[in-house]
Amino acid sequence: MTKAFRFYETGGSDVLKFEDVDVGTPGEGEVRLAQKAVGLNYIDIYFRSGVYPAPSMPSGLGLEGAGIIEEIGPGVTDLAVGDRVAYAAQPLGAYAEARVMPAKGLVKIPDDVSFELAAAAMLQGMTAQYLLRRTYNVKKGDTILIHAAAGGVGQIVCQWAKHLGATVIGTVGSKEKAEIGKAKGCDYPILYREEVVSERVKEITNGQGVEVVYDSVGKDTFDDSLKCLKRLGMMVSFGQSSGAVPPVSLAQLAPGAYFLTRPSIFHYNATREELLASAGELFDVLKSGIVTIDITATYPLADAAKAHDDLESRKTNGSIVFTV
Repeated sequence: MTKAFRFYETGGSDVLKFEDVDVGTPGEGEVRLAQKAVGLNYIDIYFRSGVYPAPSMPSGLGLEGAGIIEEIGPGVTDLAVGDRVAYAAQPLGAYAEARVMPAKGLVKIPDDVSFELAAAAMLQGMTAQYLLRRTYNVKKGDTILIHAAAGGVGQIVCQWAKHLGATVIGTVGSKEKAEIGKAKGCDYPILYREEVVSERVKEITNGQGVEVVYDSVGKDTFDDSLKCLKRLGMMVSFGQSSGAVPPVSLAQLAPGAYFLTRPSIFHYNATREELLASAGELFDVLKSGIVTIDITATYPLADAAKAHDDLESRKTNGSIVFTV
């Protein structure tokens, strides 16, 4: 038996139950993983609260972790017992001391990357990778807007986009977070509680707007984000921490012939080849120092409910990891 979190109904952090579970043995194409670290991401809150439906109930929680393979099932040929691996993949169930999961979702961790860094980096880092390199391929001379620039994904986007030659504008909620954003490459932090973001963006860009907006906030920012775009700009809505975006009329895109997309890492990394390419590029920028990831808070896995409360109340910034 091992310990794992499950929830039997959606709701607040109080629905999370830390229980004894039977992990079982790996089947065809699966491995059993002894977990060493687990990443906390806002998507976990979406599943727990019911914004995203869990495939079945009761359900595990969490999509990101790192550990050591302790058993492999039939048909697994490219991984072995003792391998250090990490993942940001379905199925739900990362909030556990050990788990069985499909080998196709696992990536070997380079020797100089710790379990904690891997658990902090995989989901947020590969999200930044597809946003900057595939959804809209950021290039030298572009100006971008990233909401929540001091958050986990935001900090990675700021650093990576700056390396690619972009001018980075980012929204933050406080002067303290503005300094965090600046330290990570944000050229123009905007205090969204004090300024109208679109007006400040137009001021910074001499009335032109930005090539792309990366918006993980959703309901509270969507309409104003569209006003930040230049002609033929792209609106990338990849999250909804403030709530779901209301239905969008195509007429809202007409003023600048804007493009709109709602991407997901699970579509961008749907194949083994895509996953390995994305993780490989992420590990390259981590090892070279182009991107550094600050683990700003660690919690024992048993304290997952408190960690959820802290994340939802915006008491945290950067990356959060559970230790196992």
